[in-house]
Amino acid sequence: MEALSLLDLFPKPKMEDLTLFPSESNMEDLSLLSLSPKPNMEALSLSMEALTLFPSESNMEDLSYENLSRLVKSPDLLSRLLPLRLDGGEKNVSFQWLGPHFLTFLKYVKELLRCFSPDCRIPFTMHSPYCLLKYLDDSAFDCILYEEIVSHHDNEHYKNFLEIILASMPKLNKFFTIETQCHPTELKIFIDFLFETIRELLKCQKDSTVLVSNRLECLPKGLKFLLTFLFYPIPSYEEKLKESIFTEIEAVFNEAGLFLHSFFFTTDLVTTTKMDLAIFGLLERIEIVLVKIKYYSIAVSSEVGIGSLQVAESPSEVSSSQDKSSPMVEEIVVGLEKTTTKILSELVGGPNYRRIISIVGMGGLGKTTLAKKIYNHSNVRYYFDKLSWCAVSQTYNKRKLLKDILSSLSNLKKDDISKMEDEKLAEQLYKNLKGRRYLIVMDDLWDKEAWEDLKRLFPDDKNRSRVLFTSRLKNVASEISHFIIVPPPLSPDERWNLLEQKVFKKECCPQELQHIGKQIAANCKGLPLVVVLIAGILSNMEKKESLWQQVAKSLSYYIFQKADDYIPTLKLSYIHLPNYLKPCFLYLSAFQEDKEIPVRKLLSLWIVEGFIEKREQRTLEDVAEEYLIELVDRSLLQVSKRRPDNRVKICTLHDLVLDMCSKMAVEDEIFLFQHQFVLSKNRHLHRLYMDRFHQVFISENIFEAFSIAYNLEKIRILDSGNNENVQLGIKFMPDLRYLDLSKLEPSIGKLHNLEYLCLDLIKEVPTYLLNMPKLRHLGINGKYDGVRFTKNSDSLRINCLQTLGHVMIVDSEDEEILRYSPNLLTLKCQSSGNHFPDLNFLSQLQSLTILGHWFEGDYSVVKFPMNIKRLSFHGICLPWEKMSLFGTLPNLEILKLYGSHFSGKIWDTKDDEFQKLKFLKLEALELEHWNSSHNHFPVLEQLVLLECEVLEKIPSEFSDISTLQKIEVLYCGKNVETSALEIRQEQLDYGDTEFDVTIFSNWS
Repeated sequence: MEALSLLDLFPKPKMEDLTLFPSESNMEDLSLLSLSPKPNMEALSLSMEALTLFPSESNMEDLSYENLSRLVKSPDLLSRLLPLRLDGGEKNVSFQWLGPHFLTFLKYVKELLRCFSPDCRIPFTMHSPYCLLKYLDDSAFDCILYEEIVSHHDNEHYKNFLEIILASMPKLNKFFTIETQCHPTELKIFIDFLFETIRELLKCQKDSTVLVSNRLECLPKGLKFLLTFLFYPIPSYEEKLKESIFTEIEAVFNEAGLFLHSFFFTTDLVTTTKMDLAIFGLLERIEIVLVKIKYYSIAVSSEVGIGSLQVAESPSEVSSSQDKSSPMVEEIVVGLEKTTTKILSELVGGPNYRRIISIVGMGGLGKTTLAKKIYNHSNVRYYFDKLSWCAVSQTYNKRKLLKDILSSLSNLKKDDISKMEDEKLAEQLYKNLKGRRYLIVMDDLWDKEAWEDLKRLFPDDKNRSRVLFTSRLKNVASEISHFIIVPPPLSPDERWNLLEQKVFKKECCPQELQHIGKQIAANCKGLPLVVVLIAGILSNMEKKESLWQQVAKSLSYYIFQKADDYIPTLKLSYIHLPNYLKPCFLYLSAFQEDKEIPVRKLLSLWIVEGFIEKREQRTLEDVAEEYLIELVDRSLLQVSKRRPDNRVKICTLHDLVLDMCSKMAVEDEIFLFQHQFVLSKNRHLHRLYMDRFHQVFISENIFEAFSIAYNLEKIRILDSGNNENVQLGIKFMPDLRYLDLSKLEPSIGKLHNLEYLCLDLIKEVPTYLLNMPKLRHLGINGKYDGVRFTKNSDSLRINCLQTLGHVMIVDSEDEEILRYSPNLLTLKCQSSGNHFPDLNFLSQLQSLTILGHWFEGDYSVVKFPMNIKRLSFHGICLPWEKMSLFGTLPNLEILKLYGSHFSGKIWDTKDDEFQKLKFLKLEALELEHWNSSHNHFPVLEQLVLLECEVLEKIPSEFSDISTLQKIEVLYCGKNVETSALEIRQEQLDYGDTEFDVTIFSNWS
């Protein structure tokens, strides 16, 4: 018989209504499909709509898919398909479908076919999934037959097979759902298929071509639990409610089926990130159904691998009498969904070894509440075999912890546990955890001693067991944790939700109070403790808008009235400070509420007050910065802004912490006496910033007022701004260490202990400033540009300056003056004309900022100290081909280029340059083409492009820089924005969800 193409069956529109009924004759014709030429699949889909087949005993054998099964089992199939390039482009094809799970799918399809009775005459069209599989089976037969006959494979047959795979896979989704109220047998076959498929996927090894998330193993436990409700005899209740529950459960199983189809029976590229999100979505869906079951008062007990469970009134009550224990404290848990998802991802995913995860933050942030929310989450309940909660607290008690953990993990009676010796307790704890996947939550950790003491009792069986800590101390958590998360403050909406629930319980807030209520919530600074305090106040007053308006206007006052409720909690953080940090912390009471604290200024104040201890081979600034980081790690200071090298630039102090700090400063009389703190009724310090005294004593003689309050000879800090009256009093303060003035005063030269000096609007730098014996930081500014040196180098002496700026360096004589400052670490200077400063003699210089004009001299004179780490160039013209002057600096980490004076339009970077560069900023440059490789910036972390309007694009290979974390594109061209988004998409495809792209543009 002549070969028959499916398209030949339908050459005319008249054939649209044709229906074929299987017989021996036409089934024989259909079996020849494999010999027909490759059809147009799109045309096939349109023309086959009316063709209907009815299964019978005679054609069931043709739908056995034996050829397809055989080809999929072939170990060489992937190597045959990978090199193929299909017509129509370079589409990336995923082979997620290629594995043992596909054989499970074919087995399932055959099982469904056997369920059809030949007498039922249930039709399915030629573009139905059954016939698509048949066509795929015939194509597989072609591949196998050709290879057996000619002893080598033919690309055309495999290409045909792959094209049919691409066309068929999306249409197979019909196999992955069941209809409502289907036959029980069909339901059983479908559910068996889901579980068997997941089992096969979980067997996939890491070197398998099939991408499988570790979190997939959570899914069968949840589905098994729902299965209980499908088949367990349910007590009599309203039939409509039962049907509703059954419909919900069937819908979850359908979603599970579609999930498997979308990620494991697809030719599209998938990522573990998307897979994890889908799994979490399914588990959340299961949890919702369980809540509805609880609402409908359906109780069940069944052996499904997670213990005997009673659906209870609140998440914290969901526990097993044998091995589930949780803190039985009723809490309202609001918000932090992203943080919750992130922690859940770390708990139920990641590597097999035992991982330590820590939630870190200041007191009142809600760490314990968040930990409880996670502990009682259904995903966690399904995933872990053993769970236990214990509180470590300030005073570590090993025996108490052993008893608490063992009581929640074992069937032993508490009396028996209490009688055990410590060694026996430890032995029993280890035995109860050995071989089990466990989660131990240790709340309120203050010292790593507790973990060091107990960690040997928590076996690491490479089964993804986890230990979760909460702590205020990031430095402690960093020493013992694999992963640390700091929960962000509550958003305005989350604050309002918490406030409303605390005040009105299960009722809604009246409409007339919602606006002012949201205003109050917004001013609670994101700290749950503050929201709870205010909620307590609002709960105990009449629900009147006028009263709530009073609270909104005087929120700080009302919070202050509740100090006894929060000071003891926050005070613990102060008590646990080492002695060397306590004065640094108390000094923070000098700053006002809601004010940002410049870190460089704060460190300078600490140093001149004598809080910073000297250490060998370390500058005082380095040690002071360590103190600052320690206060941040102890959750007493918050980082508001960071520098490009990730150092802290601006920090803030929460209002509650400031209140506590002020109270501690008042109680410490010795500290107050030594540092002459004067606190007004509204807790503002009037001592560090002398311009405030002028405001206080405006009608009096300023220095007489000072004399009443202070011994002026002991004043160390004067920050007067442009207050001329205060400037006149410098001669009365011989011990000044820190001075900030608007203009130069001759009496400054007599301040022999001065360490920090900031001056504005001066014309030149007098020699006596450079000769001051202890001056380490000199910040000066002219009216418009930098400040010139006084040309009198004969009287200069070697000084101890570490920071200098902003000065003019216009000739070799200026350079000679700089040689008297060999200890400079930071320099800001300005050049003029064709003179480029030679600073190579500043061997310790680490940070250099140069501002200048058009430079057309000899580029060979442009040299930089080799220790430079941070370099900023403003308005200096250099050809792009001379960028090697920067690129070859061996320690350069930060580079900022400003202004449009770089000559040329093309920047070709080179190998072995910028090998340590972490931060790159290009601003207002006329660069058009940037040709670069990821090897040229191997450790780059952040890229900032500002007003580079003619730049063509960001080099595409930047997507291969493994360290790159952030790209900022500000007012550049559309192509630059597009290239940044493409790099982000590639990072997302690699599973990097933390990669950040920020775009600001003028485009509509």
